[in-house]
Amino acid sequence: MKALVAFYSRADENYFGGAYRSIEVGNTERAAREIAKEIGADLFHIQQVQPYAAEYRTCVAQAREDFQTKARPAVKDLPENLDAYDEIYLGYPNYCGDMPMAVYTFLEAFSWEGKTIHPFCTHEGSGLCDTERSIAQICSGAAVTKGLAVHGSHVDDAQPAIQAWVKEKQS
Repeated sequence: MKALVAFYSRADENYFGGAYRSIEVGNTERAAREIAKEIGADLFHIQQVQPYAAEYRTCVAQAREDFQTKARPAVKDLPENLDAYDEIYLGYPNYCGDMPMAVYTFLEAFSWEGKTIHPFCTHEGSGLCDTERSIAQICSGAAVTKGLAVHGSHVDDAQPAIQAWVKEKQS
């Protein structure tokens, strides 16, 4: 079975348990790379054509506005299809208790019939919220497994949890 790790992640200024810090690689991307390494999967970075601001508070305001208006931001280099993949590991940060709206753009672009989706998110305390249910509603015909929530500010220490979760999905 061929797998894809599709993820939305942002670098720049991020929130880490009460403090703001600039990072070169986003937390969700770090988790996505670990998953891809574990299973030998391809990677696809879900990137908005018009990215959010580098400054954290402005980014949050932009994400909240998109959430409130149910925007579907355009995504760069969207694949034509996902026919080559049986399993999709879908990663995203928890924004406003939900997935970033660009992840919805990605999900709504494809047929999910017969695919298995393994959601994972990074967060600073809110976990997955109802994102697994949202994914199942959007991705008709897909099997959506129990997701993994990784505390973003501790993503570098999450390798054992990520490995255990991936192993569980592979069995």
